[in-house]
Amino acid sequence: MDPGITLDLYGQALWLVVIIVSVIVGPSLAVGLIISVFQAATQINEQTLSFLPRLIVTLLAVMWAGPWIVTKISDLFNYLFMNIPRLIS
Repeated sequence: MDPGITLDLYGQALWLVVIIVSVIVGPSLAVGLIISVFQAATQINEQTLSFLPRLIVTLLAVMWAGPWIVTKISDLFNYLFMNIPRLIS
């Protein structure tokens, strides 16, 4: 297996992980920022106030993007599986 092909596959997989994580974590970060601004404005220093909304938004993001995530992962797997002979030689 050529090192260039191996590095390309690692790059594709790493980029897919970055995209998937950003789709899931991005909305949670935005909600956390909004809640932090609210807490700073009202001087409420309760840690549990920010946990539940972030958890709910993260779960909603997983539910919303779940089919897309599974499609992307299965596309990468199918690409790897179908190109095994080309990748090995």
